[in-house]
Amino acid sequence: MNTESLITRDKKVIWHPFTPQKYMAEPIPIVKGSGTLLQDSDGRDYIDAISSWWVTLHGHAHPYIAQKIFEQASTLEQVIFAGFTHEPAIRLAERVLEILPPGFSRVFYSDNGSTSTEVALKMSVQYWWNKGEKKRNKILAFNNSYHGDTFGAMSVSDRSVFTLAFHDKLFEVIFLDAPETETAEYGLPWDEIACFIYEPLVQGAGGMKMYSAAGLNHLISLCRQHQVICIADEVMTGFGRTGKLFASLYMQEQPDIVCLSKGLTGGTMPLSITACKPEIYQAFVQDDLLKTFFHGHSYTANPIACAAALASLDLLLKPECQEQIRGIEEQHQGFKAQLQASRLPVRNLRVLGTIIAFEVDKGRDEYLNNISTVITKKAISKGVYLRPLGNTLYLMPPYCITMAELNQVYSTIISILQELAG
Repeated sequence: MNTESLITRDKKVIWHPFTPQKYMAEPIPIVKGSGTLLQDSDGRDYIDAISSWWVTLHGHAHPYIAQKIFEQASTLEQVIFAGFTHEPAIRLAERVLEILPPGFSRVFYSDNGSTSTEVALKMSVQYWWNKGEKKRNKILAFNNSYHGDTFGAMSVSDRSVFTLAFHDKLFEVIFLDAPETETAEYGLPWDEIACFIYEPLVQGAGGMKMYSAAGLNHLISLCRQHQVICIADEVMTGFGRTGKLFASLYMQEQPDIVCLSKGLTGGTMPLSITACKPEIYQAFVQDDLLKTFFHGHSYTANPIACAAALASLDLLLKPECQEQIRGIEEQHQGFKAQLQASRLPVRNLRVLGTIIAFEVDKGRDEYLNNISTVITKKAISKGVYLRPLGNTLYLMPPYCITMAELNQVYSTIISILQELAG
């Protein structure tokens, strides 16, 4: 494929996400993926150090997942999920409920992270509406949070550059700082709060901010005392990213609803899950038809996507994958120590599971810090794909990354930091 032709055609017809359109850098045409590597139309390889927006668990074009997708596509590709069902959806629900923290009983399918959080919010608010407690309609969330780009998801996200144009259209939310201790006190109108939504332990798009498990456990405990529904947005943190299968497993107190997407299918197909505990579901088992949960998507529980997710779970639960996750964390800890001992322009180094993050000490701490584009360009020239969140540089590699590849990524980062330090 001709690189110049692909770029020219793209620029005539495509609007890329999260990308300023004026003076936009030319997109790189990718023609092939294999393991951790992305190959462009000129044959150059790049290590995908961020799992293509955190979705690619087992590497690109994994043959086992590809085979399962092919088999399912040859049998049943799609069917309306209102009034019909199929084996891949049933089996996936069974398996996800087996590995979630205890107590979850139902799975609701949708298409992506934003819709999984929308579903959770609607479930929570309607739960109280169905029970006749319409005073319970406020939502609690964290400052610096990000739960997606649809209007409900934006409303419970931090008021930031992502939501600026829509602030007068977003519903009111009670925002708190993410807890740093387990002794915090909260003077809140508990009897008016329907639910509390949070990214457990790592606020992803907010800059990979990591916070206290003990503090979150304490806050969830307070919510429990006041019957506030707790929603764990594990869209990014789920399926091993934080070292455990789910970040919620670091806490004793568990959510009532959990949102899953991104790594659910190993990065191959759009799919999301909103799982809930039985008491949430039972509020919708009513003679009154007006208390039905009127929500759905055309591709709800798409059979091919469910087959991909089942294949990804097969790979994830293998002992060698869990060992690889532990190995990545160990290497990250070593790299963290190396950076701490250096005089490079970095601060606030942090590691949790397969995630390492830190701030590059250049300019303000904000998403629109142009240092991100500088770092991406320099890394691409060295065969590594990085996409910092402003001046927050992070790694979240596929689990199949080798020690040599990870060391290459680390060396690339050090080289870039040395260039930035002058």
